[in-house]
Amino acid sequence: MQITNIKIRNFRNYDDLNLDIGEGINVFLGKNAQGKTNLLETIYFCGIGKSFRQVKDKEVIKWGKDSSKIQIEIQKKYRKSTIELIFNSEIKKIIKIDGISIKRTGEILGELPIVFFSPDELRLIKDSPEERRRFMNIDISQTNKRYFYLLGRYEKILANRNKLLKTTKDIDVLRNMIDIWDRSLVEIAEKISKEREKLINEIAPFAEMAHSYISNGKEKLEIKYKGFDPGKGDFKEVMLKHLQKNLEKDYKLGYTTIGPHRDDIDIYLNGIEVKNFGSQGQQRTVALSLKLAELEIIKERTGEYPILLLDDVFSELDVERRNRLLKFTKRTQTFITCTDFDYEIENCKVFNIKNGDIIS
Repeated sequence: MQITNIKIRNFRNYDDLNLDIGEGINVFLGKNAQGKTNLLETIYFCGIGKSFRQVKDKEVIKWGKDSSKIQIEIQKKYRKSTIELIFNSEIKKIIKIDGISIKRTGEILGELPIVFFSPDELRLIKDSPEERRRFMNIDISQTNKRYFYLLGRYEKILANRNKLLKTTKDIDVLRNMIDIWDRSLVEIAEKISKEREKLINEIAPFAEMAHSYISNGKEKLEIKYKGFDPGKGDFKEVMLKHLQKNLEKDYKLGYTTIGPHRDDIDIYLNGIEVKNFGSQGQQRTVALSLKLAELEIIKERTGEYPILLLDDVFSELDVERRNRLLKFTKRTQTFITCTDFDYEIENCKVFNIKNGDIIS
């Protein structure tokens, strides 16, 4: 899978851009705040349907303009495809795949699988379990749209259950009302948990190999899925009993204390938990290894490598790890943003960017 062309109009600091893309490594080179990351954002939008930045869609429209448009042309193994997003300050964004508007944003998932990494992705290791659940959700959703819609259903059921916990004044009344939500919750929870466990079991050996390669074999990475454990019992039956057992606790707290919304990933280097005891350099390399392992999982599940987006990663890695990363990226089309680039690499195209323009 390869992106062959990117067209942009009134997006961020870009007026009008028509960019033919190289099939190997594409480097967006320039000083800070010139628009390098904005180009990666257009690709991310076309792959995930939203930005990796915490922004509203209308905020991507260039200042003083009413609308914005991005379009990406893709060459897949057996066919060509076009993804187009139109942003308007007054209405919800429009997404088109091969010229046909889609009704739900989730339908874009899998059309352009991507893996994104930036220094901010250190949150995957350091921050709350929510970041690691997000990692699992995006990864699975790009190869399994059914999972994406299961997440939406689960969140709605969970919200209804939590509303009952907060608003019902009598716990005995609550016991009679909440059973229907409990049974619906465990039904979907089992499916979500199985998909996450499957992902981590598949990704673990690839992450270990990627980390061993980048660190030159100095450390052993181990990751494990940490979700609701039914032991040897039936998942739904055991989880339902736990929900009933924990009802008084949940009632006092006002929220549900068990389920996939509490899942996490345990990550260890040489047997030591990285989140609490790893150095920042180790945490960064582990996060990168997980992202590189995503490449292999998506390749195994779809038959094609996804697009790799690396935003300002070189500034955070030493020379040896930069070189090893560049060698690793040869297997897939890669987009890199950086402020300097002096590497001699085959099949590499460099775009010099200044204030939203390609200057060479």
